[in-house]
Amino acid sequence: MLGYKRRLTNMIWRSMGESILLSFVLFGVVIYFLHSGGYLKDFASWEEGVSFSLTLIGIVAATGGVYGYWTSSKTTRRLEQIREVMLSLEKGNLSRTVPLLGEDEIGRLGEQLNQITKKWEEQVTTLQRLSSNNAQLAQKAKYSAIVEERQRLARELHDAVSQQLFAISMTATAVGRTLDKDFDKAQRQIYLIEEMASVAQSEMRALLLHLRPVHLEGKRLSEGLVELLQELRAKVPMEISWELAEDIRLPKGIEDHLFRIVQEAMSNALRHSKANRLEIKLTQPGDTIRLSIRDDGVGFKLDEKKHASYGIVTMKERVNEIGGSFNIITAPDKGTRIEIRVPILAEGGDAIGTED
Repeated sequence: MLGYKRRLTNMIWRSMGESILLSFVLFGVVIYFLHSGGYLKDFASWEEGVSFSLTLIGIVAATGGVYGYWTSSKTTRRLEQIREVMLSLEKGNLSRTVPLLGEDEIGRLGEQLNQITKKWEEQVTTLQRLSSNNAQLAQKAKYSAIVEERQRLARELHDAVSQQLFAISMTATAVGRTLDKDFDKAQRQIYLIEEMASVAQSEMRALLLHLRPVHLEGKRLSEGLVELLQELRAKVPMEISWELAEDIRLPKGIEDHLFRIVQEAMSNALRHSKANRLEIKLTQPGDTIRLSIRDDGVGFKLDEKKHASYGIVTMKERVNEIGGSFNIITAPDKGTRIEIRVPILAEGGDAIGTED
């Protein structure tokens, strides 16, 4: 603010100086023509000539200075009005406009500023309207996603758990009928009930994994994964270990996708792998995020049917959406390893690193 006032003061002094100089030039030209035309008479004494000249010079200087001050003050007042409107625009106040400032360049500048303000106001109104529409669309999309997820879980409950429970019920009824007639057969049926109950329990645990929050409840990826893994380790007869770099900072969208990929992989391990050990690693070698999920289960032979039933297609789509690579290594009786790599770039193209 002080610098701006200093510049205005310097402009006023400069304008006064230029006006005084111009006045002296005009005064000299007038004196020259008057002297050439013989209109000037000699003074009676040199003292009278000096006194008259100094008085005339003072009048000319004062006139030029007053004129320069008047014109510069008029200009600075109009510039100050434009500056105040610009400061209001900088603060987000679009209601203030520049008054009419004349027909010269400054006046036209004020008119152009008013036009810019009007267009800016229209753009802000449009952006706010779009923001409201986007919020409504996001709410509808969220509701649709919830409905779709509920329908998917309902289908899986019906296709997996409900069928297992129905089979358990039928087998239990058969046990009651054959217990007195064939004890060995009844015993085999009881073992079958235990196995089906174990499978149904694994299915339920796998489905419950998908009920975990999609957006990590405001936690970082490593925090959400640790909480999920600790909860799972306390509920399943499986050795679960992990190595998660806690200092990794990722965009929220990437964290959500990686979290859901881990959910899907763990769900597959609970349902199909019959594994005794599950390992998860999250590291950042250089400018790449590496996620590794490994189990020592039965493995499987890769084919299109397995891709669909094991959720591999879904995991690949999530990895593709964040620009990563997806590899799965498995074979019958060899366990399964999933390797995911995601390059992490900032908006300007620079890699996002870990915290110092």
